[in-house]
Amino acid sequence: MSNSLLFAFVVFAVVMFFTPGPNNIMLLSSGLTYGFRRTVPHIAGITVGFAFMVGAVGVGLGAVFLAYPVLQTILKYGGVVYLIYLAAVIALAEPPSADKDDRGGRGPMTFWGAAMFQWINAKGWVMVIGTITAYAAIAAFPWNIAIQVGLSLILGTVSCVVWALFGTALRPILTSPRAIRAFNVVMAILLLASLYPVFMDA
Repeated sequence: MSNSLLFAFVVFAVVMFFTPGPNNIMLLSSGLTYGFRRTVPHIAGITVGFAFMVGAVGVGLGAVFLAYPVLQTILKYGGVVYLIYLAAVIALAEPPSADKDDRGGRGPMTFWGAAMFQWINAKGWVMVIGTITAYAAIAAFPWNIAIQVGLSLILGTVSCVVWALFGTALRPILTSPRAIRAFNVVMAILLLASLYPVFMDA
């Protein structure tokens, strides 16, 4: 991978990782509702799951989806249904309680739940397709894929940590149950709004 191509990929990845999307919105809400420590498995699941998806698609799994487009359709609309469910969970999440130490309710997303979610995340697929098709120099295979996986792990971790910490930082500010409920409802609406590109591409 040339220096110019590498730089272009880093810019693309930074923009895609740090801008709002389903992952970042859920991390923001989780940081507020459960705190940073309990959100760590969610962070790890996103970063490892997405990096694995980049590697898997890069080494040939993408050809399977090109050969069988129906699989893409199933993943797309399966993801829509799951995101609607997650939006409802976020909107109805109980505000953190000091006496319960935030342990009541559904709890934050697990490592495996977050990792598997990447396969039905519409924004994640946009990132993967862009990563593999636009920024992978064929002549450099397989080192180009290894570089992209490594950078995805690094940038993904930083992005997830920042969004989760942002949510955690709001905890001293949003102290009333009503304010937290309103915040979670707004996050749920934004999560549903992130489905707009999916329907426009239908």
